[in-house]
Amino acid sequence: METIVAVKDLTQKIGKKTVLDGLSLEVSTGECLGIFGMKGSGKTTLLHILAGIDRFTSGKVEVAGVDVRKNEGFKKYLGLVTQERSLFHDLSAAENLDFIATLKNAGRENIDRLIERLELGEVLNQPAGSLEAGLYQRLALACALLNNPRLLIADELIGAIDLDSRRIILRELETFLAGGGTCIWAFSNAEFLPHTGRVGWLEKGKITFFQPEEALAQWNDRLQSLAGQGGDGDA
Repeated sequence: METIVAVKDLTQKIGKKTVLDGLSLEVSTGECLGIFGMKGSGKTTLLHILAGIDRFTSGKVEVAGVDVRKNEGFKKYLGLVTQERSLFHDLSAAENLDFIATLKNAGRENIDRLIERLELGEVLNQPAGSLEAGLYQRLALACALLNNPRLLIADELIGAIDLDSRRIILRELETFLAGGGTCIWAFSNAEFLPHTGRVGWLEKGKITFFQPEEALAQWNDRLQSLAGQGGDGDA
């Protein structure tokens, strides 16, 4: 399998705080790597570095064989769904798709295919900023996939959204991976662990890799331990 993302000894310091402390990871074609961690653990920082949004203190990051510090050419292989709402809010859903497709040199057939697959037909004329969370996230994913990216980077892809939107997005993610796409998806809800192929648990600047079921067991053990401590304290 081809390595799409290769990170070695990545360190990111913000002020005096070390957010990422010597991280190394590799992600291969067709893989879905979940980056799991609590708020403030550095998940978004890591994704922003991989997407070429943020510079980093030291280490080496390659995406699709390109050193991200030396060449921005890797960005043509990317699709990005950010945690913050980053579409054009005053434009309609259709206008967002058309404009971003133009920026990405994507064909009309890609727009039509994603409208159908992500079930956006009924909201095309609505301003993106007025869409409910689930519909907005489906639109954001459609925009991210317009250029048929090799790598999808997603931050809280299916967080606080309705169940139907969650089903539609996970179905599209499965199709993307089956077609040879690669995904790195960050989240803080352990409920989503089973939807990944492998988990990188980010904590105190370090990353530990697990199979999804192992990560879920670790999380449940931690919850039980915290509950036990709480019980002792209440006695």
